[in-house]
Amino acid sequence: MELLPALARWIHFLAGITWIGLLYYFNLVQVPALKDAAADGTAAGITKHVAPRALFWFRWSSLVTWLAGAALLGAGFTAAFTLQPEMAPIGIGAWLGTIMLLNVWGLIWPNQKKILGIKPATDEEKNKARRIAFLASRTNMMLSIPMLFFMAGGLSHRALFGF
Repeated sequence: MELLPALARWIHFLAGITWIGLLYYFNLVQVPALKDAAADGTAAGITKHVAPRALFWFRWSSLVTWLAGAALLGAGFTAAFTLQPEMAPIGIGAWLGTIMLLNVWGLIWPNQKKILGIKPATDEEKNKARRIAFLASRTNMMLSIPMLFFMAGGLSHRALFGF
């Protein structure tokens, strides 16, 4: 039975790297690059070919990260999410990750579909969608810092105490 937790840990780790790596890519690379590309008329390649593919990996890696993390918590899931003292550090990280997951699926992705033309939208709706997606993504980037801190703290706590 040790194989299942080890597999869940690696899936959580690798999906998390993908998710947070893409989050930082969007916020630190793609958003500024799109602004420059829009100014010289070359944004179409990014919005047509790069963004949809990156968003696919972004949203699914967020879900896989969360599910694998929930599997790792196992019997400690409720204790973590109710912030019981023995699970509070990992629980705070799990709550931050949950908020980030909800932002991805509830705010970022629905608005990106409008921005990218996957879902029909007026120019006014697209402008509003850009702002919402931008703010949700920046919020996730800021939440990722304490989330990573608490997740790492939770890992050492689990290693020391076995829960």
